[in-house]
Amino acid sequence: MKAAYYHGDRKIELGDCRVQPPGPDEVRIDVAYCGVCGTDLHIYLGHMDQRIAFPQVIGHEMSGTIAEVGSRVQDWQVGDPVVVRPLDSCGTCPACRGGHAHICQNLNFLGIDTPGAFQGAWTVPAHTLHRLPAALPLDRAALIEPLAVACHDVRMGQVQAGEEVVVIGGGPIGILVALVARHAGGRVLVCEVNPFRRELAAALGLDVVDPQTTDLVALVEERSGGAGADVVFEVSGSAPGAELMTQLPRTRGRIVVVAIFAQPPQVDLFRFFWRELKLCGVRVYEPEDYDAAIRLVESAALPLERLITQRQPLDELQGVFRQMEEGADIMKVLIDTRGD
Repeated sequence: MKAAYYHGDRKIELGDCRVQPPGPDEVRIDVAYCGVCGTDLHIYLGHMDQRIAFPQVIGHEMSGTIAEVGSRVQDWQVGDPVVVRPLDSCGTCPACRGGHAHICQNLNFLGIDTPGAFQGAWTVPAHTLHRLPAALPLDRAALIEPLAVACHDVRMGQVQAGEEVVVIGGGPIGILVALVARHAGGRVLVCEVNPFRRELAAALGLDVVDPQTTDLVALVEERSGGAGADVVFEVSGSAPGAELMTQLPRTRGRIVVVAIFAQPPQVDLFRFFWRELKLCGVRVYEPEDYDAAIRLVESAALPLERLITQRQPLDELQGVFRQMEEGADIMKVLIDTRGD
């Protein structure tokens, strides 16, 4: 088995997988696919080196089958198809005690703080597992982790049928948020500057506009009869996105901040006062969001297959990161860790 090791300074090297036998409460998984996400790119670019123990395997958007179980593990067997919810919480901090273990104050994010899934064999705590339907293709199952992010975001945004929804940013998470919000019955408009992403969003049946050529505020007012959007999702992580998000909601509308901002943006707090707006931050997911994502993938309710731009072997991971850094026309790349 092989593994892709991040050495820092934009360097990925292929090497032998360091197979770790599972501890009493762990399982070892034969990884099938692992998606490449924006967080992985941030790591590759060196933005998170303070959390990395070099050389380290990264990656967390995965699917696979159980190869070995620890002595105390129950309800799981060799051969079970699974995905991993890559959050290992401490269980004792105030967030955990308050029922919010997904944002544990001492969170171990598998694939960042500890080794991840860009390798053939991955040993993880058994409590992070979610069971897959037996007939679900493992490549499609690798989309469950980012889809769970979108399910969490839409749930926290309380999107209801018939509501006007604006998604600022049409990258992988933005498109998934738009699809899940539409599935919940929202009237969704995607705002995206990248032509490739706009074309893909339109091909998925989403309404999409370029904010550089369209007066987005006027368009949203037109679509909503002058009221404004019920829910705005900020997924771009850009200063213009932070500026737009306060201009679009209706009275007592909701703003959901999904993106991670590298620098604190300027935010028009007067709009919060003037329209009694509500602001909600969202981060990762909870078990129920994974369950919802698995149901959506199993039902084929969303056109997820069309989001997969490439399937590449593990030794092409360095090249994939280079493409992403250069802004290539990519939505979601899956790495086949088995090499076939």
